[in-house]
Amino acid sequence: MFFQWKAGWNKLAHPMENNQLVEKKMYRVEGFSCANCAGKFEQNVKRLPGVYDAKVNFGASKITVYGEATIAELEEAGAFENLKIYPEEVVNATAENPEKRFKQWLKANWSLIISLFFSLIGFVSLYVLGENSWLTISVFLGAIAVGGYPLFKTGLKHLFEWHFDMKVLMTIAIIGATIIGEWAEAAVVVILFAISEALETYSMERARESIRSLMKLAPKEASIVRDGIERKLPVEDIEVGDVMLVKPGEKIAMDGIVIKGNSTVNEAAITGESIPKDKRVDDEVFAGTINQEGYLEVKVTKLAEDTTLAKIIHLVEEAQAERAPHQQFVDQFAKYYTPIIMIVAFLTAIIPPLFLQADWGKWIYLGLAVLVVGCPCALVISTPISIVSAIGNAAKKGVLIKGGVHLEKLGQLKAIAFDKTGTLTKGEPVVTDVILLDDSMEEKELLAIAGAIESRSEHPVAQAIVDKVKKENVSYQTLDVTNVSAVIGKGIKGTIASTTYWIGKVNLFEPLRSVEKDVIEKLGALEREGKTAMLVGTENRLLGIIAVRDEIRSSSKAAITKLNELGIEKTVMLTGDNETTAEAIGADIGVADVRSELMPEDKMECIKRLQEQHGEVAMVGDGINDAPALAAATVGIAVSDTGTDTAMETADIVLMSGDLEKLPFAVRLSRKTLNVIKANITFSLAIKLFALLLVLPGWLTLWIAILADVGATIIVALNGLRLLRVKE
Repeated sequence: MFFQWKAGWNKLAHPMENNQLVEKKMYRVEGFSCANCAGKFEQNVKRLPGVYDAKVNFGASKITVYGEATIAELEEAGAFENLKIYPEEVVNATAENPEKRFKQWLKANWSLIISLFFSLIGFVSLYVLGENSWLTISVFLGAIAVGGYPLFKTGLKHLFEWHFDMKVLMTIAIIGATIIGEWAEAAVVVILFAISEALETYSMERARESIRSLMKLAPKEASIVRDGIERKLPVEDIEVGDVMLVKPGEKIAMDGIVIKGNSTVNEAAITGESIPKDKRVDDEVFAGTINQEGYLEVKVTKLAEDTTLAKIIHLVEEAQAERAPHQQFVDQFAKYYTPIIMIVAFLTAIIPPLFLQADWGKWIYLGLAVLVVGCPCALVISTPISIVSAIGNAAKKGVLIKGGVHLEKLGQLKAIAFDKTGTLTKGEPVVTDVILLDDSMEEKELLAIAGAIESRSEHPVAQAIVDKVKKENVSYQTLDVTNVSAVIGKGIKGTIASTTYWIGKVNLFEPLRSVEKDVIEKLGALEREGKTAMLVGTENRLLGIIAVRDEIRSSSKAAITKLNELGIEKTVMLTGDNETTAEAIGADIGVADVRSELMPEDKMECIKRLQEQHGEVAMVGDGINDAPALAAATVGIAVSDTGTDTAMETADIVLMSGDLEKLPFAVRLSRKTLNVIKANITFSLAIKLFALLLVLPGWLTLWIAILADVGATIIVALNGLRLLRVKE
């Protein structure tokens, strides 16, 4: 399904002249055959009255229009390619229906089918009656006229506009071959070029299908309870606050919070993880995920156009519009390449006859063959099809790559820096040790005092202690706590039954009393294990030690190992924790370099120093408090267990599941993409050069030229589509 977009994204304001704001509208485009055609369409739309600007996203097959333009006007601007325009919120029924899709294909390729039929008759006539038969000539001319009409219509128009592209090259070559009497070859050139364009279109559609598969994940309707009555409603009619009923086996249609029921939910659509997650009251669920076991009642928290899945689709489609460095190179190269080929073809046709008394007919024929072999179809499609395939594949596996430039940079990384809390660790501290220092104190009594005071704090460590108290079924709510206050950077204090209790680091107690050497040693031993140790006591006596540790993600160590195997020169952990704790966690994970006691601005400076030493550096963080470092890095990578808005907005790449093992996969995918793009560009140019060298001995024919062009296009397209199958 083409997802529903509303005011949030398809009607954004865009500043224009005279401080005026104009409306931004997005449309889906059907019928693009090549990137050059997309560029031509963009220019045509920009010339429409009332349009201030326009931007075509060839990868996603979309156009963004700033200003006023009707669909009829947009289709008129795309008439040279018979483009069909749909508002983004409208489902394209053709794309959804195989039968209609086939009929549309027949409509788009009728000239090719008729031309192919005429050509077959022509070759039979050629074999039976000879090449000079009026029937042979007539049938081949018919094949050229019918099959070449769409090409000639555009090619001649572009020629008179001095807009030189591949269709101009092919138009001149085919008309020239017809004039010199090479009717059979001209007909074959028409057919094979049409087949080449059809293959380009098919290849890009195949790559785009990876995105369309995401769009089909969310149901179009859901069961909603309003006024005590259960009813089926389209997702666009569901409002925030509605209660949604989700039965076992059903797809969840909207983002929301579970208010009743327990179940397991397959979140592979969002995170790429196939292992289901347990869901209970107050847990968050996402549109497009599958409720597997229990019955759930969910309070809707986001509109259809604002769901996490919708934002993922939006980000992936927008990513396709951002040109990678290699694509920018190809676009610039093709801009100058086409006119150069025309000049080379012209010189090939006239210089030997003029200066070497060579045969005019032979060298004009060779000049036409140069035009055909010089057609840059394969070169133009080499990069976009690779980028679209790679980004689509990554998205299906829970890795959001927000542009071709980030995809390329990812494969060039030399060093990667990681935030600790919430990135290498879960960001959810848990109590690991409770040590009594006073024989008169019981463990549950100590936990009750700590729980009663820490329940007044929002600090993550305080929450860990409260969770421990609840888990041990210790009653703490009955304790009357007064005068609670935080001691910044040290801990917290509170009064229970006229006694003031202190919970925190050693430096919290040092002004009150001396701390025994054996207690200091116990604290040091806990910190060397990567734990944060806190004393609990009064002014007169120390009652106990509570140690907390932020548990390491199960994927962290494996991810670091795989990155080292991939040849990443350096992995660094950046944290605000004390040195002892940081070194312990770094050693457990296998990080080469640990830098501790850092503020956010210190992390940014570390990234800059790493860039001076290694060049391309990535920063991996939670997308919130690591924003300065993420912005400073060559590539900012956010780890997002829930797909938070902040993570998706601040980072260049988002690991949706929080699984760091997705990062080595993304690096491998990027490197493979770079290799595929380079191979495609090299092969496209090499095959052209080889064919052009055949001009010197006079061996180049129109047959060889068009087969080289079509063959290169097919190989490049298939090579790019291989990126859809890269596995983790």
